[in-house]
Amino acid sequence: MTPEAASAIERADEILYLVTQPLTAQWIERMNPRSRSLGSLYAPGKPRRETYAEMVEELLAPVRAGRDVCAAFYGHPGVFVNPGHEAIRRARAEGYRARMLPAVSALDCLVADLGIDPAVTGLQSYEANRRRPDTAAMLVLWQIGVVGELGYASAPRRENLALVVDRLARGYPREHEVIVYEASPFPLVADPFVLRLPFEELPDARVPLLATLVVPPARKPRRDRALTARLGLS
Repeated sequence: MTPEAASAIERADEILYLVTQPLTAQWIERMNPRSRSLGSLYAPGKPRRETYAEMVEELLAPVRAGRDVCAAFYGHPGVFVNPGHEAIRRARAEGYRARMLPAVSALDCLVADLGIDPAVTGLQSYEANRRRPDTAAMLVLWQIGVVGELGYASAPRRENLALVVDRLARGYPREHEVIVYEASPFPLVADPFVLRLPFEELPDARVPLLATLVVPPARKPRRDRALTARLGLS
C-alpha cells in the first residue's frame, strides 16, 4: 500500500473494504476503526453482477449522507474491480468529488518476482476468457481460477481450467511451459506462488483461486522489413 492510500484510510469518516486476507482486514480496522467489510455481500449462487451493484450502493449511501468515504480493494482498485469504477462514475455524476488512488497491482509484482521485462517481447494482458493471443508476445491471463464463474467461487473448477487449455491449444503446443502465479500479500515474510508446468497439465494442478497465468512466447515475431528499411536500420 502506498503512503497516500494509507493516509486516505486513516482520514476517512468511513472505510468499506474488500480483501482476501484476514490480517489485511485487521490492519485496515486498526488504521481506522470506522471500517466494515463488503465481503458479506457475496453468497453462493448469487450473480456477481448483483453483488457488484449492491457494493456500489453501499459505497454511495454514506457519500450521499455527507461523509468522507474510502473504499479499499485488494490488488489494484482499478484492475478487474467493477464496483470501484462504477462508484466513482456515479458519484461524480451526482456532483460529488471522487478519485481513485493507484496501487501496486499483481502485474507489477509479477514483473519483479518473475524477472520479466515487457519490453523484450511485448506484453498482452487479457481476462482468461477473452480473445485469441499473439503467440509471439508474452501473454498474461487474469483470473484463471474463476473462468466461467458468474457468481461466488471458492476454488477453481477443473473443467473450466480444461477450457483454458483447449483455448490455448489453438496457438501453443500442449507441452509449452506456462507459469501459474499469485503475488504474495505479505512480501516481506512470504514468497509468491510460482508453479511452472506444461499448460496441458493445468487442469490437474494446484491453482490458487486468484492466480494469474503467464504464457511465454511460442515463436519469434516476424520482422517488418519494410519498416526497418524506412527507419534506416536494415
